[in-house]
Amino acid sequence: MKQKTILITGGSRGIGAATAVLAAARGYQVGINYLENEIAAERTVAFIKRNGGRAEAFAADVSSEKEVVALFESIDSRMGYLHALVNNVGILEPQMRVEAMGGERLQRIFYHNVISCFMCSREAIRRMSTKRGGAGGAIVNVSSIAARTGAPGEYVDYAASKGAVDTFTLGLAKEVADEGVRVNGVRPAFIYTDIHASGGEPDRVDRIRESIPMKRGGKPEEVAQAILWLLSGEASYSTGTFIDITGGR
Repeated sequence: MKQKTILITGGSRGIGAATAVLAAARGYQVGINYLENEIAAERTVAFIKRNGGRAEAFAADVSSEKEVVALFESIDSRMGYLHALVNNVGILEPQMRVEAMGGERLQRIFYHNVISCFMCSREAIRRMSTKRGGAGGAIVNVSSIAARTGAPGEYVDYAASKGAVDTFTLGLAKEVADEGVRVNGVRPAFIYTDIHASGGEPDRVDRIRESIPMKRGGKPEEVAQAILWLLSGEASYSTGTFIDITGGR
């Protein structure tokens, strides 16, 4: 039986890398997209190959329409039909109040966190939709619990971008529900990844873990498990839904 193909944006580290490793273990051939950290991406590829899987790294800035189109064309030619997409790319800027935020920061946040989802999903739908001759597929968007909390005093812009991702997930899910494509989301929070360092507080999870009902932070692998379930046939009647992975917060 031919392997299914999955593309994971921002797949070199953290949740993306954990999802890539688990997807390979579940039988997918994995396309790992990265922007700058080629070493981390190739490290994940090498790990998958050592364990008998197939993976390739694809450099592309998914906030650029031209590079998104080229990325999906590369997947077409090197890996074949795309069955699953994980829109995992997300950036965080240093913590600050809204009154201190500049326009360039806001553009970076929304281009990377929101517009990338639109463009990558567009390319995936063009390939997956049964109305366009495709064989169906599944998309999972990685949002954040910040979409519900607003992240006041830290990164309201990031939270707002994830709120947009949630709305996009709902709208797209309904738009393609009868075209063989399911679209769902996960909303993680308090996960031990490098993104907190981007916000200027690498130990943020440890600082707030006592406020988490489970009294601990989460692991990228725990998010990956939810993503792979939503992509699987076990979630065949789920679309436009979300799994919160927050330790009960």
